[in-house]
Amino acid sequence: MLAEGADACKLFRSLPLGKVLKDGLVAYAQNGEAIRPSQGYPLRLIVPGYEGNTNIKWLRQLKVVDQPYMAKDETSKYTDLMPDGRARQFTFDMDAKSVITHPSGGRKLVGPGFYEIRGLAWTGRGRIEKVEVSVDGGVTWKAAQLQEPRLALAFTRFRMPWKWDGSEVQIMSRATDESGYLQPSREELTEARGLNSNYHYNGTKVWRIAADGEVHSV
Repeated sequence: MLAEGADACKLFRSLPLGKVLKDGLVAYAQNGEAIRPSQGYPLRLIVPGYEGNTNIKWLRQLKVVDQPYMAKDETSKYTDLMPDGRARQFTFDMDAKSVITHPSGGRKLVGPGFYEIRGLAWTGRGRIEKVEVSVDGGVTWKAAQLQEPRLALAFTRFRMPWKWDGSEVQIMSRATDESGYLQPSREELTEARGLNSNYHYNGTKVWRIAADGEVHSV
């Protein structure tokens, strides 16, 4: 199925008809009011578990076709060139990913002591089963507590108590979903997919906490 938007760039994507019929929604309202212009008024396609760009805003047309449409955006941006020269076609499912939201960039810890590391994890392949946190740059990992309910194709909150001794550290998280997929490190993702997957980066996000408490992106 071809879904086309009425935005200036005329974004459109080819989508597997089976997925759209199973999970797809044409949304006209949210939280008791019409969806807002910034969210795609008057209609937006919602495809749970698929990348955001498949959730076409300002929906103009749905068209059933007998093969992928090879649209300009999906061939130039959502077809990944792999290290061996083959192309990964197309990119749909959101791979498991997590990010620590506290402490995070722009924040500052007031000094050594107890803190709660908090964050979000998600996946396009069902539920999040586990989130691990490292406070030593990925040398060791500890399981975080997951907040219930854990629902398929939805954000999962995680938290872990942590005592900071005031020295410079690097903190990060990694998620595992119910398919068994483990969120990779930047190096693992580059080895598997090369350097052309920047549109679909789901590697671990690292925060550096300096000795003065300032938090910076790595």
